[in-house]
Amino acid sequence: MKKILLPLLLAVAALSGCGASDTASKKLTVAATAVPHAEILEVVKPLLAKEGVELDVRVFNDYVQPNDQVAQKLIDVSYFETEPYLNAYNKSRGTQLTTIVGVHIEPFGAYSRKFKSLNDLPSGADVAIPNDPSNNSRALILLHKAGVIQLRDPTDSLATLRDITSNPKQLKFRELDSAMLPRVLDQVDLALINTNYALDAGLDPTKDALAIEGSDSPYVNFLVGRPDNLKDPRVLKLAAALTSPQVKDFIAKKYRGAVLPAF
Repeated sequence: MKKILLPLLLAVAALSGCGASDTASKKLTVAATAVPHAEILEVVKPLLAKEGVELDVRVFNDYVQPNDQVAQKLIDVSYFETEPYLNAYNKSRGTQLTTIVGVHIEPFGAYSRKFKSLNDLPSGADVAIPNDPSNNSRALILLHKAGVIQLRDPTDSLATLRDITSNPKQLKFRELDSAMLPRVLDQVDLALINTNYALDAGLDPTKDALAIEGSDSPYVNFLVGRPDNLKDPRVLKLAAALTSPQVKDFIAKKYRGAVLPAF
């Protein structure tokens, strides 16, 4: 009897193990910032469920940890960043994270609690800008296009403060973590803020921004993965869902121009 039962028990255990592995393989983890990325992913969840994929969204409030965890294979993919930001991250970390599909554009804006126009900025005004290379240059390029400063090369996606050739208002720049910028808005004369953080802080980019990027902004937000999982069926299903008509309609109705579909 023991000789019969042992093979049967092993067979049941093997089948049980296969089932658990199968279930795990259908779950897909994605790192995202809260607004609008995690909100968009909530729309995607039921679409993926119909495809047999359980989406597990991990929300972060910074731009470094999401990519760190994807690179370390703790999370499958990330959805929060532009390609220039990703390129700068890969260069600084020696990683090879890769864009998969462009989903939306968040027009970058300049905000103030004290002034109604950039022309009203006084000489020596305090201006807070992001401290990461990509968003730092993005802020400077926006100020250049608004005529507040002049850059040596306004097409340089990694321009820095050293590239300012003219600063007639003698603006004083403070470089801070992007997530901190809405919090210091009352303490500075002007802050250049990413739309996701602006929305999270209750700002309306289409009404509150003194200057904002147009719909032709090259800063598309991408779904990002590793070279080893770019062809993973779960990842491909997520990419398709993020560029579906349902997501396009949601972006248009929910954000009313503050976030724009890139497909």
